[in-house]
Amino acid sequence: MIGGTPPLRSAPTLVRSLGLVPAAALIVTNVIGTGVFLKARVMTCNVGSPSLVLVAWAVAGVLTLGGALCFAELSAMMPRSGGQYNFIDAAFGKVWAFLYGWMETLLDGAASIAAIATVFVIFAGDLFVGVLSPFQIQMASAATILVVTFLNLASVRVNGWIASAVTALKIVLVAGIGIAAFLFGGPLSNLAASTVHGVCEGVPETARLGLAGFGAAMVGALWAYNGWSDLSMVAEEVRDPDRTIPRAIIGSSLLIIALYLLVNLGYFLVLSPAHIADLPQDASVAGAVMTKLFGAGIASLLTVGMMVANFGALHSTFLSVSRLPFAMARDRLLPRALAFISPRTHVPSRAIIALGAVAIGFAFSGSFDMLTDIIVFMLLVFNGLAVAAIFVLRRRLPDAPRPYRVPAYPLVAGLFLAGTGFLILNTLIATPWRAAASILIVASGLPVYAWYARRALQ
Repeated sequence: MIGGTPPLRSAPTLVRSLGLVPAAALIVTNVIGTGVFLKARVMTCNVGSPSLVLVAWAVAGVLTLGGALCFAELSAMMPRSGGQYNFIDAAFGKVWAFLYGWMETLLDGAASIAAIATVFVIFAGDLFVGVLSPFQIQMASAATILVVTFLNLASVRVNGWIASAVTALKIVLVAGIGIAAFLFGGPLSNLAASTVHGVCEGVPETARLGLAGFGAAMVGALWAYNGWSDLSMVAEEVRDPDRTIPRAIIGSSLLIIALYLLVNLGYFLVLSPAHIADLPQDASVAGAVMTKLFGAGIASLLTVGMMVANFGALHSTFLSVSRLPFAMARDRLLPRALAFISPRTHVPSRAIIALGAVAIGFAFSGSFDMLTDIIVFMLLVFNGLAVAAIFVLRRRLPDAPRPYRVPAYPLVAGLFLAGTGFLILNTLIATPWRAAASILIVASGLPVYAWYARRALQ
């Protein structure tokens, strides 16, 4: 079998119970977090005009769609838990696959879960309690992660229903902001304005204007699109994967691109780019738009919506990432206990609990925010490797069953790799220390791999 070791026949197995709607919902609720409400400020400072912000969102969307088409082929070809871990393993070997799993599980995944939970708690505190102390935020974040861990211990069918319900609310929220801006905002001529001299708090000069600024804006947009590949991690639990996975990945990606362009266009119909650039670093652009249109009372409802968006992203991120340590343990590259499947709910319960414990550790450490920023560079590298796998596997396994094939191959995959290569190079030039730190953090997994690889051979 391509991409991993099959489970023992006598052991409980994962159940294919995710249909098209919950599968697509898992992607949408995973992708739409706070990025679409916050990133317009930084991106406006990066490129200097509304039109270029929209171009950055569109180009990042096209890049995302190209990757989604490639992942649709690979996921339908290898519908197993772990997603990119399996693609990279089949094409480039266990070392690279392990390093991806190491980064995504212990670093990006767990740290992102801690970050999302903390943002959720801060929103909740602002709305219902007031300013919370750092210790109160940590305790509440840990409690939130515990709740999500408990939810993920239920069957994947139940979690699919949760994802579907949250996705419906998210679509209404994002589309509602964009439509309200069109109905009550200013003319389309606002798109021709420039930032002039915005404050641009926290945006380095090296990431402003020109090619470097556009590259930085693209990275910001891609962060908001991040999560489009996560259905592949739960592919072993998708019903009729040959048909469902490609439809869910492609359909959800197109929907997200349309929503992002709609709401960002709406922002600039209500607020000038200079106003957006002058917002505080932690301010919500969507909140500023709603405050101007309807006042602070209605804007407070947006906070509730952002809490829902955060919780949905937290839940779906947890659901997908927890399948990575399970897949790695099944290949004996992590403790074998993590490959345990609950005989009652048919989910990898010990991997879920372990991920929750690591995320809680990050929540108390306070180090997750910088870590997630640093890891973006290696996310680009591993996304590139996963898509490059399609070239290797088409050549190495030409007769393998491929229920779905990328259209316009190799053009689509090649354009994705070219765009990813540009962003990797741009990151090396604009923020070299982050790229170096990212490489060192991921390389820290090599001794761990050597330990488990040696034991797997014994």
